[in-house]
Amino acid sequence: MVRSLLIICILAGAVSVSMAREFRCTAQINYRKLEGSGFGFLDDLERQIEDYMNNNNWTDDQFEVHELIECSMQIVFQESYTLTSFRAQLVLTSTRPIYGTMAKTPLLQISDDAWDFSYAQGAPLVFEVERFDQLTSVLDYYAYLMLGYDYDSFSEFGGEEHFQQAKRIQQLASSSNAAGWSTLDIDGRARIVDQMTNPRMRPLREVYYQYHIGALDLFVLNQESARVKVLEVLQTMSDLYEDQARQYVFDIFFSTKHKELVGIFEGSNEKGDAYDLLSDADPARLSSYNALLE
Repeated sequence: MVRSLLIICILAGAVSVSMAREFRCTAQINYRKLEGSGFGFLDDLERQIEDYMNNNNWTDDQFEVHELIECSMQIVFQESYTLTSFRAQLVLTSTRPIYGTMAKTPLLQISDDAWDFSYAQGAPLVFEVERFDQLTSVLDYYAYLMLGYDYDSFSEFGGEEHFQQAKRIQQLASSSNAAGWSTLDIDGRARIVDQMTNPRMRPLREVYYQYHIGALDLFVLNQESARVKVLEVLQTMSDLYEDQARQYVFDIFFSTKHKELVGIFEGSNEKGDAYDLLSDADPARLSSYNALLE
């Protein structure tokens, strides 16, 4: 597959001893906010989610160990409706390596506050993507969303089939009236996949690919050229922002990348130009970009 060939080039010389599935995910469970006792069984869910994400086949592609998509899932229980019914917040992060370095770049950082599900002690997590389940369908949705962002970073529109699969999961779930799946949610799961599969947003996905392959992955070879490329990406992002008005996927890009962008330009000759573009395209995080004025 294209992604594999690109990663092999990027990580030339890396040693892999076995074939693997797609993810190397870690899960962390926090239920301190729940009132009462008897919730210790939720600790088991941590291992179950890791097994679910890491041991199921999400694609037909073969991943080497060094190709695995690293992700973390923090599940913070907010409320218990019953002893086995809950509302939780999911904080999700996925990353990929940057060529020629030990560093990784964040691809997706999302906080999802609308996750209602039931879980009883000893209950298995059944991998059945075409069947709606309040717990596993959220895991399925974000697995394919992470795959979409990852593949898009290695090849232009490479994540299309994965975004489409995430959209099918969302459409299946929306008929359930479960929290977080409605197309009416301003910053919900439906909004992300609707925008990422909308032809009008393809220019955003093009510059997303250029940012990773044409800039980040070349940074170790030529920092000045890479910064110029990032400036071109930001100019396009600024133009798109004005044309498309507010789109949730723009917020996701900048909430994920704003610290990285400051790090790229901090102390450089291009920091003034970067500040101007970033303040136009992402005014919500102006306080972060003010570091470029120092």
